[in-house]
Amino acid sequence: MRVPVSWLREYVDLPAEVTGRDVAEKLIRAGLEVETVDQLGTDIAGPIVVGQVLGIEELTGFKKPIRYCQVTTGDEPRGIICGATNFAVGDKVVVSLPGAVLPGGFTISARKTYGHISNGMICSARELGLGEDHSGIMVLPPDVEVGADAIELLGLRDEVLDIAVTPDRGYALSLRGIARETAIAYDTELRDPALLDTPKPDGQGYEVRIEDPAGCDRFVARTVTGIDPNRPSPLWLRRRVQLAGMRPISLVVDVTNYVMLELGQPLHAYDRERLAGPIVVRRAWPGEWLITLDGNKRDLDPEDLLITDDSGPIGLAGVMGGASTEIGESTRDVVIEAAHFDAITIAKASRRHKLSTEASRRFERGVDPELPAAAAERAAQLLVELGGGRVGSGTDIGVTEVAYERPGVTITIPWRHAGQVAGVAYPRETVVRRLEQIGCAVSGDDQITVTPPSWRPDLRDPNDLAEEVIRLEGYEKLPSVLPFAPPGRGYTHAQRLRRRVGTALAHAGYVEVLCYPFVGEQTWAALGIEENDPRRRTMRVLNPLSDEEPELRTTLLPGLLATARRNIGRGFGDLSLFEIGQVYFARGDRPVAAPRLPVDRGPTPEEIAELEAALPDQPRHVAVVLVGNREPAGWWGPARPVGWADAVEAARVVARAVGVELKVEQAQRAPWHPGRCAALLLDDEVVGYAGELHPRALARLHLPARVCAMELDLDALIRVSDGLVPAPRISTYPVATQDVALIVDKSVPAAEVEAALRDGAGELLEAIRLFDVYEGEQIGEGKKSLAYTLRFRAPDRTLTAEEVTEIRNAAAAEAARRTGATLRGA
Repeated sequence: MRVPVSWLREYVDLPAEVTGRDVAEKLIRAGLEVETVDQLGTDIAGPIVVGQVLGIEELTGFKKPIRYCQVTTGDEPRGIICGATNFAVGDKVVVSLPGAVLPGGFTISARKTYGHISNGMICSARELGLGEDHSGIMVLPPDVEVGADAIELLGLRDEVLDIAVTPDRGYALSLRGIARETAIAYDTELRDPALLDTPKPDGQGYEVRIEDPAGCDRFVARTVTGIDPNRPSPLWLRRRVQLAGMRPISLVVDVTNYVMLELGQPLHAYDRERLAGPIVVRRAWPGEWLITLDGNKRDLDPEDLLITDDSGPIGLAGVMGGASTEIGESTRDVVIEAAHFDAITIAKASRRHKLSTEASRRFERGVDPELPAAAAERAAQLLVELGGGRVGSGTDIGVTEVAYERPGVTITIPWRHAGQVAGVAYPRETVVRRLEQIGCAVSGDDQITVTPPSWRPDLRDPNDLAEEVIRLEGYEKLPSVLPFAPPGRGYTHAQRLRRRVGTALAHAGYVEVLCYPFVGEQTWAALGIEENDPRRRTMRVLNPLSDEEPELRTTLLPGLLATARRNIGRGFGDLSLFEIGQVYFARGDRPVAAPRLPVDRGPTPEEIAELEAALPDQPRHVAVVLVGNREPAGWWGPARPVGWADAVEAARVVARAVGVELKVEQAQRAPWHPGRCAALLLDDEVVGYAGELHPRALARLHLPARVCAMELDLDALIRVSDGLVPAPRISTYPVATQDVALIVDKSVPAAEVEAALRDGAGELLEAIRLFDVYEGEQIGEGKKSLAYTLRFRAPDRTLTAEEVTEIRNAAAAEAARRTGATLRGA
């Protein structure tokens, strides 16, 4: 929201020395986000005045039209060369006299050109910094005084606050709302522009019917006839609309935009001659369409709220009007619409049609339901004053019990509540004064009953009221106090283990990333995940950030792979990434819409159970993606590229951090390579997969030919973990190592062989590592050789060679008994 300070001063008495930066500082302290303060016209210097054209001489012999004009600025006429042709003798124009400085530091001087002395310059709008129109000279209204200061007349010097309005403060999308905050900040009175006497409906106005009171609970229609179509918007009106960030168009359109900016109530004007029958507010019918003011044909959805007449749709309610009833150059009679629409309905329509407008931005944040009558009256008065029109009868139609008796708007709280939240003792008088300043009605003694104003639909909870008191008293007055953690209340068991997993992966060389939790149909196609895969049981977001990714993820891999692709594109080819995050599985075949919990009381157990039943299953997963080299090249030797074993080892890192042991078996699962995929089992239950990704999936994702990944259900590991990780045994006696190579069938998992070796070796086995897998003619078809290094150590003595050999043979014998292994070379 762009707020000119000169316009703000009309509603708030600010001291003359107060600047835009001063106002911005006050508003920021009150909790508003002022992004910039634009200081306009600081590089402009006079004399820039109003002149009148007394004569025009057309110069010939040049490639383009050149005119030598005689212009008076209240003294002797002066000659000025001009190349524009859109003005005539008698017109009043803006003249920059020698010595003046225009925007951009352009200094005007008297100079000879085209055979004449040009003693100044007749200015266009762009040369004055009033827009991009450079097609012709800026012609002023005939009633302006010759010789008047054009800098002041046109408002060339001003300060404009650019305020980022958060979704909960829709009232701040208006000069009225910002002026109220400014008046509170400076402890002065507000001249409320909405305090107007509005006529009562007389039954003679333009006929309006509301067929959908849930979408529209109030509709005000005011008729203004006899508007002079040749009257342009006055300079002050055009300048204010322009400073606020909108483009001046015509008197009627400028007035509706001006009132919207001033009061925060979007308006729309219909050419009465183009209306066919009564105005009807209803939902769209199947097959209906509408050409909106931007010239686009829009196929309408049955959920769209429409403004219609006997000819069909004439506007997408709260978003944009239709072209069929658009205000034209000859429009004399208009019907002004000022309505109150349901915020969610308008927000959905705006996103559905990808059409965000100034009106929709306000409606979806919540517009004052009591404002339509005042806004319509204000617009009608301006059209009478500026356009010579006459106000006709008015229609005020609404379902008043919905508009004025909104549920949950009366809040009873202890007056000390704000102080208890802030940790500051606010007097009762301060609490009441601050709440009344924002428009609340307050009654009661120890327990106060607060009725928020109609323009603050965001105030529905005791803490909302506490926040208002705290922000107006000043966040800077809150003491800096470290939070107190009562004994015994720290991290939960699950939180501690998740942090331990993240730390372990970071120590193993992985970098944590956080990815967007959204996926789409193209995600599943790229990964090769079939339609009947449980990972396709997704939850669809009603208002997705992107239509291409409208579903909540059921796997962490898409986000990690997209992150890897972005890093590779920026020259970082060796990556070890991990993420710990939630995934979302829909419960049942069809997702259930989550019910809305009440805002005026606590939810019942039945309501909580209904909400939980509608929520998706949300387990936490941990996943890693490896690209490029796992170990870099250097003087120590060549680089080692990532392999499927690195992904399996990442799973083991996670398991060790949690204090559980995983079993590894060969498996097949998209998007992993069918021959290089391992299932990760916990107590015979598959809890994840690891290995090398399928080349086809990598090609579709534009990733290198070799990428490895692992994904684990972290919650499944945490559920069976007591959180205790055995401390390693520390012995001062030397270690003894022996290698053993075993030949087994190719179908035998290496994990089974390792488990047998562990059991056969007993307590003196300190560690075991698989360092070689071999398949070839030397060991026979259908066989593979697994070579392990066994480390032995005793806590109380040095092991002899005979003891170590005996233990090794016992381990090999157990592996032979359980897996059919034979010693290679025996």
